[in-house]
Amino acid sequence: MTKHRHFIIHKPFGYLSQFVNNQNKRKNKKLLGELHDFPEGVMSIGRLDETSEGLLFLTTDGMVSEQVRSKKVEKEYYVQVDGEITQAAIEQLKTGVEIGIHGTKYQTLPCEASMLNPAPIFKDRTKKLRDERHGPTSWISVTISEGKFRQVRKMTAKVGFPTLRLMRIRIGNILLNDLPSGEIIEVDGFSLGV
Repeated sequence: MTKHRHFIIHKPFGYLSQFVNNQNKRKNKKLLGELHDFPEGVMSIGRLDETSEGLLFLTTDGMVSEQVRSKKVEKEYYVQVDGEITQAAIEQLKTGVEIGIHGTKYQTLPCEASMLNPAPIFKDRTKKLRDERHGPTSWISVTISEGKFRQVRKMTAKVGFPTLRLMRIRIGNILLNDLPSGEIIEVDGFSLGV
């Protein structure tokens, strides 16, 4: 029986969460496979889109992928939003908002959301964010147990504070901590605490 392999990675900005470029329009896109010599059959568990950063799990085991994507496993994001977010907007996020998923209206499940003060400190990303001349920004923490397409970005936009930077910092019990961008750690498995 083949032994499955598992990896924790800090996905950098500008990379797609995939290993094979199967779409012609993505010719010049950077793929995770460029960061490391991964084993054949490795896949990302739950994607982070190209402009999102942070904690991502990779595995050769489809069963593990199902466990991580289940609603029992929380995913926490630190989100920099455009403007000084209000408590009312945070309350809206907590109770759930209606977003569009593939052309269908979807009501997000209740989640945890709070202001981050002081703001977290992350290394500047490769593509510069706009600067203070464009107005204030604020940081919030959002913890969800579901993972719809671009969900957190759609949620913050819905309450009037579009996402500028999105960093996943936790999946279950596993934290990003100070793992540098682009770094990969091979692990025996994922202790998710469920």
